[in-house]
Amino acid sequence: QVRLVESGGGLVQPGGSLRLSCVASGFTIDNYDIGWFRQAPGREREFVATIGWGGNYTDYADSVKGRFTISRDNAKNTVYLQMNSLKDDDTAVYYCAAAVSGAPFAALVRGYRYNYWGQGTQVTVSS
Repeated sequence: QVRLVESGGGLVQPGGSLRLSCVASGFTIDNYDIGWFRQAPGREREFVATIGWGGNYTDYADSVKGRFTISRDNAKNTVYLQMNSLKDDDTAVYYCAAAVSGAPFAALVRGYRYNYWGQGTQVTVSS
């Protein structure tokens, strides 16, 4: 069974931090590019961050640069999203997705060419 499961979401005050995890099962992420996306109520899904299969390439949306960090641990079949200095506008359901290596990053940042998607984890930033 192929599955991506996000965890680590919750309620946090502005300025706080959360670390999201994305655990893959049924396949190994070694040869997959991984992306994080988010969707707020009434908004389209938007790109947050991505990391290449080898871990030597990362990219971030302008809105999260300097605050979020994506990383991966292939031995644990897990990808992480460290979120610091959280803002109200970060409130959304966060999804991870996996794409076989070789897909153009221009497509990946738009949410295209992903083979697998997780169910999402809710992040709420509020005082």
